[in-house]
Amino acid sequence: MSKVEPREAFPDEPEPSEPDTTAGQGAAGRPAPPDGPPPAAGAAPGALTGAAPDTVAGAMAGSTPESAPGAVAGALQGPGAVTGGTPPGAPVRGAVGPGAAAGAVTAASSAAVTDPKRDTARPADGPPAGPAPAGGPPGRARGRGGRRPVRRREALVGLAFVAPMLVLFLVFRFGPTLGAAFLSLTDYRLSGEWTFIGAANYTRLLDDHLFWESLGVTAVYTALYVPMTVLLALGTAVLLHRTLWLRGFFRGLFFLPYVTSIVLAAVIWKWIYEVEDGLLNAALGVLGTGPVDFLGDESLVLPSIAAATAWKGFGYSMLILLAGLQSIPREVSEAATIDGASAWQRFRWVTLPLLRPVLFFVLVIEAIQAFQVFDAMYVMTAGGPVRASYSLVYFLYDSGFKFFDFGYASAVGLVLFLIVLVFSLIQRRLIGREED
Repeated sequence: MSKVEPREAFPDEPEPSEPDTTAGQGAAGRPAPPDGPPPAAGAAPGALTGAAPDTVAGAMAGSTPESAPGAVAGALQGPGAVTGGTPPGAPVRGAVGPGAAAGAVTAASSAAVTDPKRDTARPADGPPAGPAPAGGPPGRARGRGGRRPVRRREALVGLAFVAPMLVLFLVFRFGPTLGAAFLSLTDYRLSGEWTFIGAANYTRLLDDHLFWESLGVTAVYTALYVPMTVLLALGTAVLLHRTLWLRGFFRGLFFLPYVTSIVLAAVIWKWIYEVEDGLLNAALGVLGTGPVDFLGDESLVLPSIAAATAWKGFGYSMLILLAGLQSIPREVSEAATIDGASAWQRFRWVTLPLLRPVLFFVLVIEAIQAFQVFDAMYVMTAGGPVRASYSLVYFLYDSGFKFFDFGYASAVGLVLFLIVLVFSLIQRRLIGREED
């Protein structure tokens, strides 16, 4: 390619006042125009298009326009674009010396270069930016496909380990439930003879005043036992949470009644409630008050039994609530203290809302325990006086194992199951629902 003189390329340009003695010496020997080099003719700002491979290579190597046919012509108009290569013999405006094209390419960091080997556009300083294949890179897809058999195999191994316990759970949990549901629709006797009678047992329950009386006793006992147990467990858990000295000793001491036998606990409390030589009446005699028949008075028998069973069973709920208190971040309480909240305000507005899921669990567990009460009433009062402590499970026991009416007893058990389920759902609705 022959050297093109600026005056010949642009004949209309006025004659310079002084001869240009730096022509052909490159950018180092000639001063740049005041506003930067002018753009090449027909340049498209912001892109370098239509350049041949040798053109781009020569431009980035800093070669002169003479040494690379079709080299980059001219300089950038600003830091945004490099124009396409010029064909041989085309007029070039503002051709510069060595290194000009390299500087232009460096300034145009956002320009795009067309790769002749691939029909995709790539950034000047980055990898090809062609469209990504559908479904992601092949390697990643193969990785996901390779992990699926491993996960499936692990799931099968885990299921094989839990399968024996799962079978036992299904047989000894759902099996009796389904059996009781079937028996409730029959007239089953101890001899093994049975007759399908449909919903006759449930109709009989609606007309049985003893069923409604035992259901009322159970409801009153539940209303006494559940708040008493939860408050005792919550107070003890709060005290243990604040105690730093011998916490483990007191925790084991309070949990000890829960692991004792309910029959043994009922015998002990029956002696405590004795009128003549009971421990509680002896203490009341010292205070100058007369003896009180706790288990013989119809108005006192249920509160007395509820207090005994609450002492027996609060240890489990105490441990659950203590674990919930220990899981609350200490920073939340400290922030409330800094804001000036009192101890009661911190407990009411900080601790209780964060303890709500644990409280819901404890309330449901204790409510189920209350509806199933039987042992304490059987040992302490035998359902008396005058069926004042005759619970629903006691009624079920008499129907099945005293009168051998197993179909009717199964109907009572199924009704009890539905009552506990509805009560649990109501508790979930009122206090167990998490706030959005």
